[in-house]
Amino acid sequence: MDLLYYFVNTHCLCIYTHRSLIINTRLHFYKNCIKCNSLSLQVCHSCFRRQANPHRCAQCKFAYYCDRTCQRAAWDEHKQECSAIKNIGKAPNENVRLVARILWRIQKDTGLVSNAQLTTLDLLEDHLSKMSPEDLKELKVDVQHFYNYWPKKSKPVGEDYVSHLFGVINCNGFTLSDQRGFQAVGVGLFPNLCLVNHDCWPNCTVILNPGNQAALDASFHSKRRIELRALGEISEGEELTVSYVDFLIVSKERQRLLKQQYYFDCKCEHCTSGMKDDLMTAVRDTDGHKPSADVVKAVTDFSLQALVKIEEARTEGNFHEVVKICRECLEKQDPVFGDTSLHLLRVLSTASEVLSFLQQFTEAAGYAKRMVDGYTKLYHPNNAQLGMAIMRAGVTHWHAGLIEAAHRLICSAYAILIITHGAHHPITKDLEVMRTQTEMELCLFKQNELVYRSMREAVLSDKPMMLAGEQIKTTS
Repeated sequence: MDLLYYFVNTHCLCIYTHRSLIINTRLHFYKNCIKCNSLSLQVCHSCFRRQANPHRCAQCKFAYYCDRTCQRAAWDEHKQECSAIKNIGKAPNENVRLVARILWRIQKDTGLVSNAQLTTLDLLEDHLSKMSPEDLKELKVDVQHFYNYWPKKSKPVGEDYVSHLFGVINCNGFTLSDQRGFQAVGVGLFPNLCLVNHDCWPNCTVILNPGNQAALDASFHSKRRIELRALGEISEGEELTVSYVDFLIVSKERQRLLKQQYYFDCKCEHCTSGMKDDLMTAVRDTDGHKPSADVVKAVTDFSLQALVKIEEARTEGNFHEVVKICRECLEKQDPVFGDTSLHLLRVLSTASEVLSFLQQFTEAAGYAKRMVDGYTKLYHPNNAQLGMAIMRAGVTHWHAGLIEAAHRLICSAYAILIITHGAHHPITKDLEVMRTQTEMELCLFKQNELVYRSMREAVLSDKPMMLAGEQIKTTS
């Protein structure tokens, strides 16, 4: 942490850099994080990777792990939680479990602060005085659940301090995504990272690296960690910033969400000037003619209603109904909305994802291409979500047999994710394998398309490869 310093002013704590940072610079933060209860059967409680057949803790029957290695790595953090869950018969919500883990860590470390720690939990804002009566009521319920969960043999903790910790988590907790970056799987609190302020167009991003526990030699194991990664060159003395919310929201709505969740008014350049709002709300311009305001409002209302129906159908697992609604919605949207309209992009994203799940890859690829084209005009060029979207589009194009477009998209995604995630992140490693594979396939495609198509069909259908009526011998 010697390359960082923090500054205290009348408004907040900020993190600046002592020296210039180049693109892809990373800083590691280790602290408490826990997995979402709703995904307890699907995600490892140690490395946060998804597993088809996880290994369950025999005592609490709540925690699941990749294998014994991950379970041993997590035991130091899990052992007190394990006993507490076993005693009350079920696991409380994520925030209650996180507060308990924080307090167990504090008691274990006897309150000592390491040289790498720039702040403490006591100094972080809880914003309890700014909470609405409804939010305070929910917080008090969590406090009560905490005391029901907190073991009687553990050191007593005052209600004011417990409330402070819940407040800190509410406005400083970081949502953690799975190794694919698709779904939130946990929440964590990283005090040093809480000093990094918000900007809608930031110079850094925050990524969960699950670490590595797979090596036979334990000396090669690495810890799960949060990484703060530079998205570009950062000058000496420049403040480090991250985005607390997704950029694909119009500026007024972003400001409202930030005020509601984090209790500050965003005055970044993109919010004060409404940058890219015109693109996010774009309408179709055909030879200088635009749809009327009444038509735009009608299609907007239709789109909002359709998105609700889409979510309901997805929740019920009725994916064919999702596709039907998406097609109907796109038929209404295409003549009215511009290519970067958020309403259009949300439907394109859902349609591509669900059609891919249904293995209707050709149609899915068309929607994915339109989605990526729109995202590219809106997102920061090194945005992690943009990189993940391009990667998914590349995989969809590969499944559709569009190898040239697939390779181009996968290379574009790799160029972004090598910055946002780093070369050693599992996602980047998987993408490097895909990049190599599509490059080899593209070479074969250009040499002899007939051979390529025959080999591809044989591999996908698990049949012998045929060329000119003769079977091609392959080695595995």
